[in-house]
Amino acid sequence: MFRLWAKIFENNHLLKDTVIEDSGDDTRTHKVFNALDEVCCRFDLGKPIWLDSTIRDFKRHDKTRFTQDNFIETIDFDYLEIHVIEED
Repeated sequence: MFRLWAKIFENNHLLKDTVIEDSGDDTRTHKVFNALDEVCCRFDLGKPIWLDSTIRDFKRHDKTRFTQDNFIETIDFDYLEIHVIEED
């Protein structure tokens, strides 16, 4: 089972969170991208852009933050954080 926890923060306060589960046979990368797509649908957000720093943090910690720099449209929160909390 693959589980990704997504959280939206503003002023260091958690505004929303959700957990996406995936028990499919896709690769880890596909599971992350699919889960992020689902998070964006649930939170009504545009897809964030993976910058080099975002990729580096995710590879190192299985966790990263998407700030205004990662989004094309304006966001009304400080950042979206994703964290892989369980893997097969």
